[in-house]
Amino acid sequence: MPWWSAPESFLYDELRPGRPRTIEDEQVASLLKRTLFRKPANGTHWTVREAARDSGISKSTVHRLFQAYAVQPHRTQPVLPMGLGYVEGVTHDYVRHGTTTLSAALDIATGMVFTECKPRHRHQEFLAFLRRLDACIPQDLDVHLIVDNYATHKHAKVRSWLARRPRYHVHYTPTYSSWLNQVERWFGFITQRAIRRGSFRSVQDLVEKIDSFVQQYNRSRRPFVWTATADSILAKVARLCSRISGTRY
Repeated sequence: MPWWSAPESFLYDELRPGRPRTIEDEQVASLLKRTLFRKPANGTHWTVREAARDSGISKSTVHRLFQAYAVQPHRTQPVLPMGLGYVEGVTHDYVRHGTTTLSAALDIATGMVFTECKPRHRHQEFLAFLRRLDACIPQDLDVHLIVDNYATHKHAKVRSWLARRPRYHVHYTPTYSSWLNQVERWFGFITQRAIRRGSFRSVQDLVEKIDSFVQQYNRSRRPFVWTATADSILAKVARLCSRISGTRY
């Protein structure tokens, strides 16, 4: 029998010397039940921060309780945990019901994310995304688009659309350097929190979960902050460019 199926009395213990406890046993039991048997509203698994916000218990206390009771809410099906000699995988009964293409634009000043899901990622879908984005941005602002070198972003019709709108300025990230674009950090975030370990009944279910996550994210959004210095980033780009230029084919 898993330990979390034991009666709640398992959580009680004799009094010990030291600073008095600041939370009750019922709060501990409620926290553990919530993180083990429920999912958060905007993700596939709980984090310490979200569990703390939902329970009203401090992050440091939640972290200590998770460690004390060996709770790892981030390890859930259908993804199997990594182990010695094995990489992360899926269960034997995993079924893919389809895919969707997620386009996203990140306002680096506010952290706001604008997204759209489409069945494919061609220049037609990219143009439709740009038109929707254009309608949301005040007309008196210049727009700097940072995108990778994907062919869709350089299609003749896309270039023509941009050429007719001089307030748009496009910046292409160097090959193999998409990490320079902060929206890639957001893609990693949504993948980790809402998609990778999720179980979706259909493509529509997946799209609805993505939309729900985005709405929750934008309510508590905040800008990403670079932790690397500009000099270290430029040095890394220089090393990468040097390595690419020296490659023989």
